[in-house]
Amino acid sequence: MDLGLEHARVIVTGGASNIGRGIVHGFARERSRLVISDIDEEQAQRVRAEALDLGATEVIVHAGDLTSPAVAAAAVERSVTAWGGLDVLVNNAGWSKGEFLAKDDDRSRWQRLVDINLFAAVDMSREAVSAMRAGEAGGSVVFVASEAAFGQIRQGVYGATKAAEVALARTLAREHGRHGIRSNVVCPGLVVPEGPEAVGSDSLWSAGQDGVFNESQVDYLLKDTPLRRLTSAEDIANAVVWLASPTAARQVTGQLIAVSGGYTMP
Repeated sequence: MDLGLEHARVIVTGGASNIGRGIVHGFARERSRLVISDIDEEQAQRVRAEALDLGATEVIVHAGDLTSPAVAAAAVERSVTAWGGLDVLVNNAGWSKGEFLAKDDDRSRWQRLVDINLFAAVDMSREAVSAMRAGEAGGSVVFVASEAAFGQIRQGVYGATKAAEVALARTLAREHGRHGIRSNVVCPGLVVPEGPEAVGSDSLWSAGQDGVFNESQVDYLLKDTPLRRLTSAEDIANAVVWLASPTAARQVTGQLIAVSGGYTMP
């Protein structure tokens, strides 16, 4: 099926590692034009080369810390300057470090979670909507949230930022549907990187899987997963690309899809 994304102008935040890398690959296979927005320029350049090999029409790397509003504005401007507008924004950039709520007293960590997971998405969405409204074709915003938004152990503050992201996405859908802009959410299950090439030095996974989610924790999770398998970055990418499609998902907005093998069913 033609998803109508060939030459589409797409920004993927946090596009250099793991889930973001998979999403970039997904759009590359559709022959889209991509801006990879990531703090890790070296890893983003590697993913740029991969995307071009997979069929992306053009790929721009925009390196910077999205907790600075100026970086968000500049990322959107890269697409507008290079290609005359923006069709798709994927708000994927995020950060997580879990702790039990009763022990979690690090306010600087809370602020970092809010800045990266929520405020960066607010800034990117505002800039993207302005660019999309300046064109005539509308656009699509896809938020990559988390199943922690529904409540998960050791993810209280992180989950709260992701629940806020869901509310943000649905507000955007209600406010800007009349401008032809759709907004939807994908909530991934646990996605373990497929290998060392899938993450950069700034990734949570750079020190190895056990530092984030060890095998016993994976086994515990799989017992409650109906499909009994972990989610891959490609699984997330497939959902994101479908939601971004102006043909396949043209009448889909304000919706949330959990991609986790059934671990949660919101």
